[in-house]
Amino acid sequence: MNLLPILLAGLAGSVHCAGMCGGIVSAFSAGAPRSGAARAQVIPIAPVRAGAAAGAAAGHVLAYNAGRIGSYMLAGAMAGGLAGSVASLARVSALQLAGYWMANLMLVAMGLYLMDAWRGLARIEAAGGVLWRRLQPLVKPLVPMDTPLKALALGGLWGWVPCGMVYSVLLTAMLSGSALDGALVMGAFGLGTLPMLLAMGMAGAQLRQYLQQRAVRLACGLLVLGFGLLGMVRAASGSQHGWLDLLCLTVQP
Repeated sequence: MNLLPILLAGLAGSVHCAGMCGGIVSAFSAGAPRSGAARAQVIPIAPVRAGAAAGAAAGHVLAYNAGRIGSYMLAGAMAGGLAGSVASLARVSALQLAGYWMANLMLVAMGLYLMDAWRGLARIEAAGGVLWRRLQPLVKPLVPMDTPLKALALGGLWGWVPCGMVYSVLLTAMLSGSALDGALVMGAFGLGTLPMLLAMGMAGAQLRQYLQQRAVRLACGLLVLGFGLLGMVRAASGSQHGWLDLLCLTVQP
């Protein structure tokens, strides 16, 4: 499994993460707005108080993201382990190939979603809200998120927020064939989203506004869309090409 394209997809898809997770990490920014209309641009879970140490804020951002990526890896391990067990009991190549097509179709859908060309993934995220509603009560004891331990725990919970980008890569994790490989797939994706969210933790709402610009979302959406289309070309051709293998997020059964 080549993890580099997955990391790149996470980096491109992090413009979507900026909308879902950016409010939390922006609240740690030393430059985060504290009043007026600008305050509405961040989720005021743990606003930085005057004179708060920048090092402590950075520690909270790192702890939050460690928890978030850890939850991604747990989901990937569960998906990869479950799918691997089923495959060992009944190896049905047609189902494996169908899963490969589905994973790449999800990437195409996510690319269109990032480009604001098609909002169909919003329905999938809404369906995932059933799980999130069950987890939401666990958030209350973690607010305000004023310690690294609370940040770590909240990041772990936030990793289960319904997200089309996560779901698309999770299908790739299912095709990995084992719990370890599934965890590595989701870990690579999480690391891809990390630079953007760490930067938002330092730059705050200013970077978040930049990432929501249409040109930025269009470029990132085209990159994710390209990964999905290449995977579909690979599946349709039925042949193996070294350069194409390096660019596809999923391994064809």
